[in-house]
Amino acid sequence: MKPGFTRRRFLQASAAAATLAPYTHAFLAAAQSDPVKKIIPASGEKLSVIGLGTSRTFDVDPEQAAQSPLLEVMRAFFDNGGQLIDSSPMYGAAEAVSGALLQALGRPAELFSATKVWTYGKREGIEQMQRSMQRLGVERIDLMQIHNLRDWQVQLETLREWKAQGRIRYIGITTSHGRYHDELETILQNQPLDFVQFSYNIGNRDAEQRLLPIARERGIATLINRPYQRGSLFRMVKGRPLPDWAAEIDCASWGQFFLKFIASHPDVTCIIPATSKLKHMVDNMAAGYGRLPDASMRKRMIEAIA
Repeated sequence: MKPGFTRRRFLQASAAAATLAPYTHAFLAAAQSDPVKKIIPASGEKLSVIGLGTSRTFDVDPEQAAQSPLLEVMRAFFDNGGQLIDSSPMYGAAEAVSGALLQALGRPAELFSATKVWTYGKREGIEQMQRSMQRLGVERIDLMQIHNLRDWQVQLETLREWKAQGRIRYIGITTSHGRYHDELETILQNQPLDFVQFSYNIGNRDAEQRLLPIARERGIATLINRPYQRGSLFRMVKGRPLPDWAAEIDCASWGQFFLKFIASHPDVTCIIPATSKLKHMVDNMAAGYGRLPDASMRKRMIEAIA
């Protein structure tokens, strides 16, 4: 067992593996290696490549969250090296649910909190961010992002003020819609930002043309949403066996296949798949361990789903 994988985590993994036999590979990979981490260019801080999204999946009753299956989902996330949890006021009760779960887990020290401001006006933006901090139960947010470019000029001014005051550590901007990419490119080229979030996956590689190169040139970390293209990638490979050669990159499922493709891009910092199921969380986290594909393997992976 390598240093960094504690006996406590190993025992937890082993116990869980007994009840999640099809996903045992995930725990074995974790027990034999350290999680893959990427560097945040703005600071040099390292961040685990697999994060956790909360869109749709965490929009449940906050008062029942700690008694729901989501508690074990989040526990598995942290037990297997996770750090970044991404949320937004746009996601219904997701922020409050995340806060309730974090409280139930004793607020793990590894947490890297990320949420968004999604409104018009300076005062409204400030009030919304204050509510987000209260819901998440944190005194400082690691990453605050402007959601889908909404009123970005006004909100960016506030984000810079809050960063200078130490209320947030990093500032960013997001989109999940291709129609905003032209404007997003202009913003990235002209505004000092620490993070940018957008969609990228093996079936939608448009970001390779402009967004990922710009992020590299400007020293901006990247968060990747919709890594499974909202489930369409699984539908594409339904009924097809995973290629035998996937074992060469420590890959044991199609979910890991899709995540490892993204994680292997040199300009990707963190991927944020969302799930409410423990077995899917375990499988996702396994993608953050072991070998990643090189350039030739990436081409082979693209061909495999064609």
